[in-house]
Amino acid sequence: MAHTSISRLLVKPGSIVSLKRRSYDDALGWEKEAAKAELATVVAEIDALQVKLAAERRHSLLVVLQTMDAGGKDSTIRNVFGPLNALGVRVNGFKAPAGAEVDHDYLWRVHAVTPGKGEIAVWNRSHYEDVLVVRVKGFAPQEVWEKRYRHIREFERMLSDEGTTIVKIHLQISNEEQRIRLQERVDDPTKRWKFRVGDLEDRKLWPDFMKAYEAAFTETSTDHAPWWVVPADRKWVRNLAVARIVLDALQAMDPHLPPDDPEIAGLVVE
Repeated sequence: MAHTSISRLLVKPGSIVSLKRRSYDDALGWEKEAAKAELATVVAEIDALQVKLAAERRHSLLVVLQTMDAGGKDSTIRNVFGPLNALGVRVNGFKAPAGAEVDHDYLWRVHAVTPGKGEIAVWNRSHYEDVLVVRVKGFAPQEVWEKRYRHIREFERMLSDEGTTIVKIHLQISNEEQRIRLQERVDDPTKRWKFRVGDLEDRKLWPDFMKAYEAAFTETSTDHAPWWVVPADRKWVRNLAVARIVLDALQAMDPHLPPDDPEIAGLVVE
């Protein structure tokens, strides 16, 4: 059961999404310093459940992070998943298809890195690029990308049926906040490597991207693979909201440590 403060971030299956009606900078009723302190507590709870998930090896968790450029995917991964045991968490990023990826269907590269039993997989971008960037930039005609909503629903249904819990999170930043963050990348030599001139061209397509995101969420937020739209202009709100969503998902999975091996219980190691 989602915490009251984040339950309204859920995209209810069957609803028509309007991002204009969703806040970019909602503090969700939290105070900054208290939220930062709570983040450590929530991450510790996630860590304890991750141990049980890995030990039980029956189910897996897939976390999909999508956002516009400079939306905070890397920072979110670092703050929420960075403290966890690296052996149980795999992070994958997806850029423009290249090499063998181009020669296969668009789901091939993501299916290859879905989480195994006992694992948490975090995707920095995902198969949704093929109904977002592909749609907005015209890399494929409408009759091609329009079918992909159904492909995606069926793909995620299969993963769910096979024991993978799916959590999809959109980090929603405002156009102005993106401008500020991109300027910071230009001005800061340590961040400049993240900036590409193409980011400015994508900014001109902001309305088209918002329309594509709305369609993707409307078409693919399901009971077994829901979307969450997290206000991400305030980084501390973003971090705690994502952590709570992930914690709720793990608690619902309810992993347990396996029974003790009777040959080990009570054993004295000399």
